[in-house]
Amino acid sequence: MRSIDPATLSYRERHQLVLSGIAPRPIALVATQDRQGRVNLAPFSFFNAFASHPPIVAIGPAHSLRTMEPKDTLVNLLETGECTISVVTARIAEQVNLASAEYAPGVDEFVKAGLTKRPSQRVRPPGVAESPYIMECVLLEHIPLARDRGGNGNLVILEVVLFHVAESVFVEGRIDPNRMQLVGRLGYDWYCHAFGEALRKIPRPVGCGIGVDALPEPIRRSPILTGEDLALLASVEQLPEPEPGFPSFPEGISADDVEIELAAGEPLRALYALLQSPVEGEQRWIMLQRIARGFLQQRRVREAWQTLLLQPGVASAQSATASTTESAAAARRAPQ
Repeated sequence: MRSIDPATLSYRERHQLVLSGIAPRPIALVATQDRQGRVNLAPFSFFNAFASHPPIVAIGPAHSLRTMEPKDTLVNLLETGECTISVVTARIAEQVNLASAEYAPGVDEFVKAGLTKRPSQRVRPPGVAESPYIMECVLLEHIPLARDRGGNGNLVILEVVLFHVAESVFVEGRIDPNRMQLVGRLGYDWYCHAFGEALRKIPRPVGCGIGVDALPEPIRRSPILTGEDLALLASVEQLPEPEPGFPSFPEGISADDVEIELAAGEPLRALYALLQSPVEGEQRWIMLQRIARGFLQQRRVREAWQTLLLQPGVASAQSATASTTESAAAARRAPQ
């Protein structure tokens, strides 16, 4: 792994190093007004949420590195204390990119980017009508960052006083990411979509899992199972026992090639094919782990455990692990 001292980099190199590794980042399309009522619109990917009671968000507008003067968004926020933040979606990404150009003060980026002003209710700056999610915000705090060392960053903390959310993005009362179609920012010229095939659902743990450290050693030290696989196996609240009725195959099942079935996403059929084959010993254990991975990729944790427990020796290693874990737990419970 390469170790990089940021002090040795140029500003541009350091900037892209930060942007490329801390990604993807949501994009805030921030609208402000100056004292004369002139509107400014600018995107910021130094942006995130930090609290929900009350709703607190923050953006990081930078001073110009050439002049060390604040840019329009920060100037307007400090003058008026108000802004709107509209989220960026795939259908307006190119317009948002155009709005990021360094137009002269007083130029209306809404007009330049072809975006529509949506009147706000509690602040003066408008939102972006094409965005499905708009926040009306007031300034809470401005923190200059490392100005004593020549830093040009700023942390602007904002309270959301009103949300506007399109009815069409709700499904059964919840905002659906496939309807929002948000865009995220990465380094250089790269963006990403936060919808479609990019989405991945990971349910929160229901209870306290046993943890990776409590897995039987043959499983924990597997060269086949990944860290994600082990975490799923370790999410159970107690070590499973072998089930006498496992595996149970549907009537009429026919499969004779483990590789074909795994490639087709059919771990149960792959297990059937393996059990009909003469494969034994270490090779069988490798195949059982690969089939267990197939179940885990479908979040079928019970089937994955039972597949691994088909290997002789795993259940006995599990018993030893369970005894050690219980002894440690008893020691923790004992009076000191």
